[in-house]
Amino acid sequence: MFEALGQRFTSIFSGLRGKVSQARLDQFSEEIKTALIESDVALEVANRFSAQLAEKFNQNSDEINISINPAQKIYELVNSQLVQTLGGATRRLKYAKNPPTVILLTGLQGAGKTTLAGKLAKYLKNDGNTPLLVAADLQRPNAVNQLKVVGESAGIAVFAPEVGNGAGDPVAVAKAGIKYAVDKVHNFVIVDTAGRTGIDDLLMKQIIDVRDAITPDEIFFVVDAMTGQDAAKTAKAFSDGVGFDAVVLTKLDGDARGGAALSIVEMTGKPIIFASTGEKISDFTLFHPDRMASRILGKGDIASLAEQAKSAIPEQAAQKLEEKFAKGEDFTFEDFLSQLEAMKNMGSMSKLMGLLPGTAGMKKQIENFDESELVRTRAIIESMTPLERNNPKVLNGSRRARIARGSGRAVSEINALVDRFGQAQKMMKQMRGGSMPMPMAGLGSPPKIAQSNVKSKKKSRSGNPAKRAIEEGN
Repeated sequence: MFEALGQRFTSIFSGLRGKVSQARLDQFSEEIKTALIESDVALEVANRFSAQLAEKFNQNSDEINISINPAQKIYELVNSQLVQTLGGATRRLKYAKNPPTVILLTGLQGAGKTTLAGKLAKYLKNDGNTPLLVAADLQRPNAVNQLKVVGESAGIAVFAPEVGNGAGDPVAVAKAGIKYAVDKVHNFVIVDTAGRTGIDDLLMKQIIDVRDAITPDEIFFVVDAMTGQDAAKTAKAFSDGVGFDAVVLTKLDGDARGGAALSIVEMTGKPIIFASTGEKISDFTLFHPDRMASRILGKGDIASLAEQAKSAIPEQAAQKLEEKFAKGEDFTFEDFLSQLEAMKNMGSMSKLMGLLPGTAGMKKQIENFDESELVRTRAIIESMTPLERNNPKVLNGSRRARIARGSGRAVSEINALVDRFGQAQKMMKQMRGGSMPMPMAGLGSPPKIAQSNVKSKKKSRSGNPAKRAIEEGN
């Protein structure tokens, strides 16, 4: 999602050179409005965005043109407006003063509420909570069974006293679910409710009855990001009819143009709190307006990438590599194998590459990335002996031929991997020397090196004059 909009923004920005006249700024605002409309943003939202952006340009026109890089200043203003339109600050989950915290999920049928309920529960569980899923969608066929399956796959308890399929009282189930959560000491309750194919009085009354019976701490409106402008209109109808506290977007990884995310906040006044970004139960994240704006403008999302890397790498493995790095030991194939494992745990490489800056115009290349390349590389490394992994210099012709037979790959592939690895080793040595402060693949920034482990020709001088006098006296 947002690839098309990101490419349009990149194209618009590329036309900015040198000083920018007021007429060009006005034209720029109109071009951005057109880009938003083409990305299925609601017309009223696109108009408002363009008008507010034009006002910012007018207020900052002098500052733009005295800037060494006017395009950068314009980028900052556009980014600021985008963040504002997407909700401003990151919305955090509210906890009840007295557990359990009750979350009510609402939305239309087909938005993915039931699957989303499982993802949210897993997200909370990973944070050390004990969530309970309550099956209060008693209308949709097999909705109760689906929630049971989702809960089982995520390792989450499910309260489902009714079989559903049109039978049972959702209000009674929701109330009983909260009592069960209190008795079993669950600190979160997620109530899944029925949806409809469209807004109707029956749907609204049922949700209002459940809401009034359980007085939830949070009401989330679940919306399919693929539905574009209609999602914003539906959200507005729910906001006016039932009311909700925040929006959760599903299918944010789809091919939709992104209009829903940019329209919903503006039209309802409610923030987006979470986003589902894939089919896996772990493809679920807190929604950060500033990070999303950065992605739309082609600057990537390094913060999210770093968070994923940190969660994917076992603390013990990271500590071990840091110690090796500090001691000046070489980066080995054994270390490389642990990095490959971490990258596997981080999920799809195509998604990870999409978080890097400058990839807005590389959709086809990212989609065509060969995920099996990691599998083949791993097979080659695992076909090496411990000696060969820790000391690649021993890899002569006969050893490479044996590795090729063991991994089912050609000798040329073994040679290519060894060559690439040699380059990686050199890069690591440069990073260790401080001449190349760039991130390691899958590991974020290079570890800090203790001063005691660094050999230097000249002792550094203290910045404290009194301490420096003592040092120099010695």
